[in-house]
Amino acid sequence: MDATTKSPASLEILLDVQVKLTVELGSCQVPMRDVLQFNLGSVIKLNQAAHAPVDLYISQKRIARGEVVVVDDRYAVKITEIFGANS
Repeated sequence: MDATTKSPASLEILLDVQVKLTVELGSCQVPMRDVLQFNLGSVIKLNQAAHAPVDLYISQKRIARGEVVVVDDRYAVKITEIFGANS
């Protein structure tokens, strides 16, 4: 196939491909001893402040940052920053 073939048209097939978007709210390190004691209702304190921005990932690549909001009784993310290829 010639490299000068219409690239945008050939990318059209990819536009409907489903990708997994992950929002990282925070993380923490806990000893396995504590993990084994988790029950329904257990609370795990994360390293992020309540109103800190969250990172959005596609295939473990950070693509954006945003803030958690509530829309129609569901959590959502309002994007506040989009990262380029060099981020």
